[in-house]
Amino acid sequence: MTKFAAREEALVRALYAEHGEHLLGYVRALVGGDLRKAEDIVQETLLRAWRHSAKLTTDTARPWLFRVARNLVVDGHRAATRRPREVPAELPGEPPFEGLAQREGPDDIDRALLAWQVADALRALTPAHREVIVELYFRDRSVADAAAALRIPAGTVRSRSYYALRALRLALEERGVTAP
Repeated sequence: MTKFAAREEALVRALYAEHGEHLLGYVRALVGGDLRKAEDIVQETLLRAWRHSAKLTTDTARPWLFRVARNLVVDGHRAATRRPREVPAELPGEPPFEGLAQREGPDDIDRALLAWQVADALRALTPAHREVIVELYFRDRSVADAAAALRIPAGTVRSRSYYALRALRLALEERGVTAP
């Protein structure tokens, strides 16, 4: 381990020892008590502290840590509210009919028909639009992850998802599916 790497590790350990408990409590309050989410944000905050260790000291890091944690919470909330609502369907393919005979009730049949209509509407999209929808919504990938998987820029993923969702909405409306 190099001298610089040892300094970085020592700094992050010291920051966690000194501020970790308070930072976790602060973030947990911001995310409505969700411990798992709060722990993830604290971990990301400390990772960013490690990346910026050349600028930080144990004496001056507290305000920086709390500001970064707050920004991560705000960014996560914004991302969650801006992402369009997901459509309830299986991956594009055949409708899920296995097991339908054993179930009873209109809800199961309605869900199966809706899944079939969504799969049919997805087939109506261009291959590029369909790929983006599948990566973002069916595989639950972020824009950056979808861009890496598709080997296209993140801006292209955003643009294609916007137009793909518009085309999907139109295709669903043509099939008589309306938003609840």
